Amino acid sequence: MDNKKILLVDGMALLFRSFYATAMSGYFMVNSKGVPTNAIHGFIKHLFTAVNAHKPTHVICCWDMGSKTYRTELYPEYKANRGEPPAELIPQFDLVKEVVQELDIPNIGLAGFEADDCIGTLAKEMGQHSEVAILTGDQDILQLLDTNISVILLKKGYGNYDVFNEERFYTEKGIRAAQMIDLKALMG
Repeated sequence: MDNKKILLVDGMALLFRSFYATAMSGYFMVNSKGVPTNAIHGFIKHLFTAVNAHKPTHVICCWDMGSKTYRTELYPEYKANRGEPPAELIPQFDLVKEVVQELDIPNIGLAGFEADDCIGTLAKEMGQHSEVAILTGDQDILQLLDTNISVILLKKGYGNYDVFNEERFYTEKGIRAAQMIDLKALMG
């Protein structure tokens, strides 16, 4: 292990969470061009809070790259029950990536794949030689828990986390993280 502590950020999870946390009031911060920025402000606050709390040596932000993935090609009904993102959120997708880039944080995404796919690939590869923590709101990511991979689940508010490692997951769930894949498949 080379003492790297890598924080993989589920960019979409943070952005959507930040948007909905402030959108309920109907108030959207806007920039000088009238473009909403509320989700970006919340995203940055979540990101900085997590970096300060978990002290990574490296941060990488992963993104979905559109609504069509190899999964929708295999099964057209995949996530068919999800509506379009709110109009006020759409222009913030590209803007937040610009902000992340200006912070010298790599933006990772691949057309045809979800952020989760990138997170999983990076976590498994980097977890072989570094400590990896995944920041997300998506409990499905818990299936990636491994010797050097932990998951930081966002809870309500800033700086509130539910941190899982292999041991805690097994103690609470009674199964190994890799078994979650089978459990989810059986549950449909």
